[in-house]
Amino acid sequence: MIRFRSLEARMASFFLILIIAVQLIGLVATKVGIDSNAVRAISAELANGEKVFRNLLEQNMQKRLDSAKVLAQDTAFKQAIGNDEGADRDTIESVLVNHGRRAKAALTMLISGERKVRVATGVMQAGALETQVMGMLDKADQLDGASAIGVVDGRPYQIVVMPVKAPVTIAWVVMGFAIDSTLANNMKEIDAIDVSLMIHGRNGSWNQVGSTLPPEASNELAAVLGGQGQAPAGAFDLKLSDTQYRARLLSLGANDEDTAMVLLARSVDAAMSEYRALERLLLVLSSIGVVLAGVGAVWIAKRIAQPLVELAGTAKRLEQGDYAGDIDVRRGDELGALAKAFDSMRDGIAKREQEIRRLAYWDTLTNLPNRAQFTLLLNDSIRAGRTVFVIMMDLDRFKHVNDVMGHSFGDALLGKVAERIGQTLASTPGAQLARLGGDEFAVLLPGLSLEDARSIANRILAALEEPLSIEDQTVDIGAGVGIAGFPVHAEAGETLLSMAEVAMYTAKLRNDGAVVYDAAIDKSSAQSLSLLTELRHAIERHEFRLHVQPKIDLQTGRVVGVEALVRWVHPERGNVFPDQFIPFAEQTGFIRVLTRWVLEQSALLCQSLAAQGLNLKFSVNLSTRDLLDQDLPNKFKDVLTRHNLSPSSFCLEITESAIMDDPVRAEQTLHRLHAMGVDLSIDDFGTGYSSLAYLKRLPVNELKIDKSFVLNMEKDVGDTKIVRSTIDLGHNMGLRVVAEGIENEAVWHLLAELGCDQGQGYYMSRPIPGDKLADWVASWRAPVAAATAK
Repeated sequence: MIRFRSLEARMASFFLILIIAVQLIGLVATKVGIDSNAVRAISAELANGEKVFRNLLEQNMQKRLDSAKVLAQDTAFKQAIGNDEGADRDTIESVLVNHGRRAKAALTMLISGERKVRVATGVMQAGALETQVMGMLDKADQLDGASAIGVVDGRPYQIVVMPVKAPVTIAWVVMGFAIDSTLANNMKEIDAIDVSLMIHGRNGSWNQVGSTLPPEASNELAAVLGGQGQAPAGAFDLKLSDTQYRARLLSLGANDEDTAMVLLARSVDAAMSEYRALERLLLVLSSIGVVLAGVGAVWIAKRIAQPLVELAGTAKRLEQGDYAGDIDVRRGDELGALAKAFDSMRDGIAKREQEIRRLAYWDTLTNLPNRAQFTLLLNDSIRAGRTVFVIMMDLDRFKHVNDVMGHSFGDALLGKVAERIGQTLASTPGAQLARLGGDEFAVLLPGLSLEDARSIANRILAALEEPLSIEDQTVDIGAGVGIAGFPVHAEAGETLLSMAEVAMYTAKLRNDGAVVYDAAIDKSSAQSLSLLTELRHAIERHEFRLHVQPKIDLQTGRVVGVEALVRWVHPERGNVFPDQFIPFAEQTGFIRVLTRWVLEQSALLCQSLAAQGLNLKFSVNLSTRDLLDQDLPNKFKDVLTRHNLSPSSFCLEITESAIMDDPVRAEQTLHRLHAMGVDLSIDDFGTGYSSLAYLKRLPVNELKIDKSFVLNMEKDVGDTKIVRSTIDLGHNMGLRVVAEGIENEAVWHLLAELGCDQGQGYYMSRPIPGDKLADWVASWRAPVAAATAK
């Protein structure tokens, strides 16, 4: 039995629905085509019917003209017309009546040569008829007879006018023939089209004169046409007595009040009857086709789905770890190939699962338990109810070694570290070393006390302080070590690991041996996380402000540039000092976002000042993380391009300590920036530990003397000597020298005498908002000596 949700049922249903849909579409298309063709055929039939009806009218009209002509050519009739005696009037009237009776004329009339009605028979009110007839006299003379259709007393008539000539026209014979059901029946016999004679009044009324329609339809005709307003043009649909008709109206003639019209109608149902049998035959054939197709669809679905059901059963056994048993599908088609592939896959899975189990819980590099296995061991120890301590450590400077010496060297280093820690733990029963990932290791210490954990952690630190020798290279390496335990600090394995990690990172920051977890440490971490969130919101909410401190040429007193600085206006805490968030931003990496913001705002201000005629060089500080960002040159280029600025508009400042954190990558970044044409400056020169030999290799353009040497140089001879030697050193290396921390005019003059190029400090200006810079430059006045040197 087929289950509806099975593949077999869905396939059979799909094919069956598809076949039924195709058949239905075919039937609908056929019916639409038949109906459309029938409507077109009826419309064509009505158009032909119009021609037939008009020909029939024309034939009748010609007979009427011939009948009138016989009377007009009668000699005795002409003599009677020529005599104006009263007896001849009676003769004329008698002739008109007798001839009209023979010709079946409903009315006759004699018009005198003076164009006056001399005799009229069968006409009750001849006013409208007389007007129409008088308009036909000239045409009758020219064509030897004229005809038209008129309306007399609300009925249509064929009017013929024939001149009486002797030899000139002495009178006109007029005969009128009623158009009635006889003509409609004749038309029905000829063309199988129903004909209705109608009078359409100027007031919108419809009156029926005669019709071949069934009585029930004929009775509704006038009312239905009246509901349509104006007479429809061309073929139109008409529903009479629940029967659909296709109809056409013909105008025959009119007087001032009424229009004689003919309605030609064809029953759509009657016209379609011959097509219904064809439609029923098609429906029967389609039904048979659907039944046969349904049987075939079920058979095909079973043929395809049955092997898949067997393979699904095998897959369930594989899911449960049962890799035994054969796959009994013997076919030569694609499903047979799938079964063979499934069999091979089963064997492969069985082999790989064993390997996966090993890889999932063991580190391949050090052959130590990985984080997953370590967590399982930790949870087992906690469930056993024993005291458990975890020592977690993160190697110092490993990333630097990995970048400089290469990944293979770094892998070898991790192996050596694992070996050394293992040797240190050899004397500790039950201790289990694991590599958690990267350069992180952990030690599980079940059944030991906190003091034992401290002692083991210190032994590990002492072991790591001894240099490691790898590939003829000696490497000094240390580690940050954190300690947390159960049940002292946590009762869950993951929580315990998180606490040990917090303690480990605190140890790396303090650089003061192993650190045991403390709740106060975690609180500090939460505060740091909150600060990071606030910094991100500050960027989004535009809470940062760009401030600048002018840089002055000490020889001329001219403003030559500014140093760009960032200030944070917190919505609740007010102004936040840079010392409170810049170090944290550097630690978390958010400093890159801040640097990008300062570059962007500096470019905007630089562009605005240039438009005012102030061309100043903007100095922007770069942090260690900025220098290690290999994409920094591209980001800086993007800022310059968008603001249409030259690289020479900027000077990027870096500290010695930032360079020495990763000299190789820092030098690469600096060379790429220098190649763009931007100036580079060594900030706080003299406070770092870099060698002059290394600094000489850097593509810098400027040295900035740290303010700690400048502040007291007028009073401290030692500081003055350091500043003098730094200025001489910078000039000998071809560099521009800038002094920061100038707080009085005496220091200005002293630096100028020593040849210092530029300076900045509170004496000239504190940092000011960027939008106030233009006004400050306009109001700036240099000391007298400098002003004289301009």
